[in-house]
Amino acid sequence: MGQRPRARQQMAFGAAILLMLLTLTGPLDTYAKGFFFSAYIFQQMILVFMIPPLILLGLPDWMVRPVMINRYLEPLTRVLTRPLLAFLTFSMFFALLHYPALCDRLCHAQPFYGSIRTGLIVVGLLLWWPILSPLPEYPRLSYPMQIMYLFLLMIPMTAVAAPITMADSVLYMHYTMGAHPFGFTPIADQVLGGLIMWVGQGVYIMFVFSGIFFRWAQREDSEIPPINRKPRLAVLRPHGRPTA
Repeated sequence: MGQRPRARQQMAFGAAILLMLLTLTGPLDTYAKGFFFSAYIFQQMILVFMIPPLILLGLPDWMVRPVMINRYLEPLTRVLTRPLLAFLTFSMFFALLHYPALCDRLCHAQPFYGSIRTGLIVVGLLLWWPILSPLPEYPRLSYPMQIMYLFLLMIPMTAVAAPITMADSVLYMHYTMGAHPFGFTPIADQVLGGLIMWVGQGVYIMFVFSGIFFRWAQREDSEIPPINRKPRLAVLRPHGRPTA
């Protein structure tokens, strides 16, 4: 009998594909390709923080194992999915992607457009792997380490977002070359994009914190044996029959 993903896995993977289609082919992508910096940042947040976790939650172990345990690929995947390297790879890619000179030359150039979006999903998968690994051969971080991992993630995200949000002038010249939708000025659009990156990711990570902490608490409760519980003593009725 052929193996099939569980219902939750099917739903998670289907949601990832649907969200990817909406993000990369819908109106959001049209705005992101144009002169709307906020849409461009919002698209990036979805590609990094929403689609990769859904993909990992939707992959059954038997589907991933032939790739990750392959004798040719395993030495590389073991290194890339280590928490520290995965964290640094994502952080450096994301920071370089928002360096103004590099962003103006590459991020909106037609030959690189699809590759950059693909790259964001790939580094997003690396980022989330230590937390959502579907393979027991690649164990997830413990719950306390997952919380620490995500807390540290807020540092590079803030380091990129804060200068964008608080800049006195437009950093990305691409967004001064055309009309902004909804009556935004380039600088207002830049501030909004920075806030989406700065505040948006912070709120999102806090929700993930809460989910991890809740699961951790549930696990601790289930592992701690009940204490100070005394068995209920039967009370004998007059005719000798026990009662509760």
